[in-house]
Amino acid sequence: LLHVIIMILIVVSVCTATGAWNWLIDPDTQKVSFFSSLWNHPFFTISCITLIALFFAGIHKRVVAPSIIAARCRTVLAEYNMSCDDTGKLILKPRPNIQ
Repeated sequence: LLHVIIMILIVVSVCTATGAWNWLIDPDTQKVSFFSSLWNHPFFTISCITLIALFFAGIHKRVVAPSIIAARCRTVLAEYNMSCDDTGKLILKPRPNIQ
């Protein structure tokens, strides 16, 4: 599920960047009003609205939260000579030799 969310975010971001580039290099953008220029570039307008809606829906939290949780778990587990991978599986490290 996380891979799908990341792919959606990447696709919408690339579409927004491409639309923004086409919107900025259009010579008519300088001559018409802001809303008219957005109306003339529906690809940019729709992708930008979609990106904003995704952020309001919390897609950025779903992408960042698992890595934050894993990092905090690694910090706590390090004191007990353990760790975990990105999926949350526990990794037991060998016991240190006390001499």
